[in-house]
Amino acid sequence: MKLIIQIPCFNEAETLVAALADLPRTVPGFTSVEWLIIDDGSTDDTARVARQLGADHVVRHTRNQGLARAFMTGLDACLRLGADVIVNTDADNQYHAGDIPRLTQPILEHRAEFVVGARPIETIAHFSPLKKLLQRLGSWVVRAASNTDIPDAPSGFRAISRTAAQRLMVFNDYTYTLETIIQAGQKNMAIASVPIRVNPDLRPSRLMKSIPSYIKHSITTIARIFIIYRPFRFFGTTAAVLFGIGLVIGLRFLRAYLGGDGEGHVQSLILAALLLGMGFQALLIAFVADLLAANRKLLEDIRFKTALLTQDQTRDPQGNDNG
Repeated sequence: MKLIIQIPCFNEAETLVAALADLPRTVPGFTSVEWLIIDDGSTDDTARVARQLGADHVVRHTRNQGLARAFMTGLDACLRLGADVIVNTDADNQYHAGDIPRLTQPILEHRAEFVVGARPIETIAHFSPLKKLLQRLGSWVVRAASNTDIPDAPSGFRAISRTAAQRLMVFNDYTYTLETIIQAGQKNMAIASVPIRVNPDLRPSRLMKSIPSYIKHSITTIARIFIIYRPFRFFGTTAAVLFGIGLVIGLRFLRAYLGGDGEGHVQSLILAALLLGMGFQALLIAFVADLLAANRKLLEDIRFKTALLTQDQTRDPQGNDNG
């Protein structure tokens, strides 16, 4: 059994020293443990420092493509390298590396394919009240969209089985954390959460450049999640709201008309007609979006089966890498 620990990096030459110093070389249940660094177009010495500190593999983007793309590049590289389980962690040493055995245990015991580390959010001193609120909101949205019970969905400390990694595909360019859990839930993967520890803050969050920026990206991400993974519910709810308001306004006009005061409420009639028309259009979009979602699932299944054939050709029956 091979475990590969991957770390997406962007200009992390300074923080990698602490992060890699804490990574284990042996984990119970695995015969080998390797480290993979994804250099996401860094302009500092991230790649060189990673190699000097003992990283087994370094893959590089020629330009910065964002955390989500770096995460997917890492998964693809780990699969090519024959990983049976992949652990993702951060380069700023936010997560306690000593909890990696706890993170991988549910996979080794065949209780889960996807495990997310749950941080003690309420006790983390450098998290502002607003960030804690957004963390809770994001987790709630993920639970609603994925039918899972993950208390800390934005956590990047997670373990993924080989089969689960082959089935994941991130569309969001901002972050992978919420979307991958929703995908796992929709694909009926066994998902688990384990409590983890965190280390002192080494640097400000790269995702949270400012409060307004973080709020904007969080709201956009949450909205896109619902549109992509729950399109019928999203547009159907929109249609129901528009129909409902239009119906109420229309009934108000009808009552006035029957009472002989219809001419004074023509604006209500026009508004009701517009809202009912918009509601009907939203309902049509709901059906079209649902068909597109079904098509996306078929394409994802094709991608999974193709990846399964091509990636597993490099492994012998014992699971060793032939590349």
